[in-house]
Amino acid sequence: MARIIACANQKGGVGKTTTAVNLAACLAASEQPTLLIDCDSQANATAAIGFPKDPSRRTLYNTLIMGESFDKIVQKSQVEGLDVIPADKNLAGAAVELVNAENREYKLQTALKTFQSSYRFVVLDCPPALDLLTLNALVCASSVLVPIQCEYLALEGVSELLDTLMRIRRTLNPKLEIEGILLTMFDERTTLSRQVATDLRSFFGSQVFQAVISRNVRLAEAPSFGKPIIFYDIHSKGAEGYTQLAQEVIANDEKRAGTGARSAHSGA
Repeated sequence: MARIIACANQKGGVGKTTTAVNLAACLAASEQPTLLIDCDSQANATAAIGFPKDPSRRTLYNTLIMGESFDKIVQKSQVEGLDVIPADKNLAGAAVELVNAENREYKLQTALKTFQSSYRFVVLDCPPALDLLTLNALVCASSVLVPIQCEYLALEGVSELLDTLMRIRRTLNPKLEIEGILLTMFDERTTLSRQVATDLRSFFGSQVFQAVISRNVRLAEAPSFGKPIIFYDIHSKGAEGYTQLAQEVIANDEKRAGTGARSAHSGA
């Protein structure tokens, strides 16, 4: 069964889409069959992985509102082993159209159920708001990866998000875990970046990934060329950071699988 990881933070501009796209690409490059689902009507993840705008292309909207199966919508990406469920601007309407729908928070979970067995990882790029699209992502997710910009008020933002996750765990998805907190836009030259990183690590401990995503011009340029950073500049700091993140995610998943097997064995 695939591990479904939602990249989420209610605050915008913290590197959610950059993280979703590059984590998915690095997982696939590590020979882990991966599906990237763009849940944001801005469709930035769709563009960043190399799909130009195409009004005729079926998207996540077709699944959530028209009930079409993912088989009709999934696209092969330029990265071997990485498939994509694209988004488009119609998703903005989906958030409104879903309001009166039956089981509205479970539409994505239902669509994924028969489809996820083909993948080891599913990565969801969430909108920067707690709307019905984000709720759908968090309801079907195994875990949440939280990108945090190394800046003033970062801790306040993450505590708000964790409160939200606690509410979702109580009501809609009791199995939802924290995959980890990722430090993004880190600038080792500034005292502020170093202080925020220190504060987050002292507060959240092992929940903070060892991988750190530094401020990096090449990383910022890559989406405009429709390429993940490992295709745009494999030697950049950004590529190094996301490759390390992917290895941590894989290692954590293997550790969980081993623990599950051991507990099943001891239970037997």
